[in-house]
Amino acid sequence: METLISMLVLVLCVGLILLALLGSMIRIVPEYQRLVVFRLGKVIGAKGPGLVILIPIVDRAITVDLREQFREIPQQTSITKDNAPIGIDFLIYWRVVDPVQSVVQVRDFVSAAVGIATTTLRAVIGDILLDDVLAKREYINQALRVKLDEVTERWGVKVTAVEIREIQPPRDVLEAMTRQMSAERNRRALVTEADGKREAAVKVAEGEKQAAILKAEGEKEAAILRAQGEREAQILRAEGFALALERIFSVARTLDANTMTLQYLEALKALGASPATKFVFPMEFTRLVAPLSNLVGDAGARASGEGAAPGGASG
Repeated sequence: METLISMLVLVLCVGLILLALLGSMIRIVPEYQRLVVFRLGKVIGAKGPGLVILIPIVDRAITVDLREQFREIPQQTSITKDNAPIGIDFLIYWRVVDPVQSVVQVRDFVSAAVGIATTTLRAVIGDILLDDVLAKREYINQALRVKLDEVTERWGVKVTAVEIREIQPPRDVLEAMTRQMSAERNRRALVTEADGKREAAVKVAEGEKQAAILKAEGEKEAAILRAQGEREAQILRAEGFALALERIFSVARTLDANTMTLQYLEALKALGASPATKFVFPMEFTRLVAPLSNLVGDAGARASGEGAAPGGASG
């Protein structure tokens, strides 16, 4: 009985050992990982993804993650080119592009990258003025990324981005910046107000100019219309006078001298009834009255001839 138990224990131990060896032989590697395999201490390459079989005791595997990762760098105090202390904290993003080099060339590339990042930050900030540090974050990010990438490239690590999260200037600099910001806002407000007044004045002047132009054009059109109306009225009056003169001339041609003489006699009759003591007659009046005087003379001669004839007969 004791022998049976001993054999069962031995079989169980052998089975466990076999399972352990089998577990160390068979590895399933995800898509985002690689296994850097060392055989008897010598690297034979990166294995995966998928099923990877290792030789127990002979092979040793180190897992490397290929996904992009980031590391937060705590606030670092740096001195700018104009000797102003400034605190900066930032983030580093990287990914492994060569799993073998990341294991063989550096013991802990994450810690090494953090150390390089802090020293590189101080070097970059030391060449920039304080105002530029506050205004040129993108330039600093690019400079840090390039310098870090130059160092980590030999480790098989690619630095994809460096992002400054916060810049903490000294307290007196913050107060000066606040005052400067307030003054700048006041200046912008005054400039905006002045621009508004200038634009309003320009608009008013343009409106007045346009109104004056429209008024002048209206007066011009009105004057043209009045002139055209007066011209047409004068033309109509002239045509009326012409028609009246034509009518008078046509009637005058049908009148004889006796009729005109009678008209003048009527005019003389009207003048005689007037209280005026002086009269002005035209030169043509004598020619018009001459026939009348001739008629009167003839009538007197006939009268005197008739009176002499009876007397002679009696004598």
